[in-house]
Amino acid sequence: MWHVLVVEDDPDMRNFFSASVTRCADLQLSASVGSVAQAIAWLDAHGQAVDVLLVDLGLPDGSGLDVIRHATRINLTCESLVISMFGDEDNVLASIEAGALGYIHKDSTPDDIAQTILDMRGGASPISPMIARRVLAKYQADHRERAREKLKQTLDANTAQHLLTPREHEVLDLISRGFSYAEVARLQGLSMHTVQSHIKNLYGKLAVHSKSEAVFEGTRMGLLKVRF
Repeated sequence: MWHVLVVEDDPDMRNFFSASVTRCADLQLSASVGSVAQAIAWLDAHGQAVDVLLVDLGLPDGSGLDVIRHATRINLTCESLVISMFGDEDNVLASIEAGALGYIHKDSTPDDIAQTILDMRGGASPISPMIARRVLAKYQADHRERAREKLKQTLDANTAQHLLTPREHEVLDLISRGFSYAEVARLQGLSMHTVQSHIKNLYGKLAVHSKSEAVFEGTRMGLLKVRF
């Protein structure tokens, strides 16, 4: 049987979570409190006995992150599940760094929160689809930034000049001057398919994903003249 501490300031949500835990034969509600101070006081007295911390981040006297960190310091085996209105990636990542194994947005709270807790104890990391999408977007943005930084570090000015083929350089120059892909194709005597292939290649070489990023990186690397 897993012992659960509920930390939630909203009385209705706290009662909902507590009732769900109480109805489950495999879980036992250890306590339900509504603030950081109450949670820390309870953990100081009984922290070794709790298996699961069900916590909101937005508490009246602080952040649920402090409760997660405190619980983890007292009992390394305690697993934390966050259920919060905060759905931005910064709070999600901060929760994971603090020790949370799951993150559910309150707009998509499961009807059976007890089963979510059991799934987590069984090895799952429950996370709302909306939260997962935002975390993935953050990861992808960070990955692109790391790719750009790596490119900046490995390319010197001379290498940059030879990064693109002459045709790719011409295409980059034209799009930097505001020409559309169709206009580039006409000016270069190329098909739209060929222009799109050149665009795809230079995007890959510059580690960018849009026209504006390509122009920015091309200017920064000295591939384009600065226009005033």
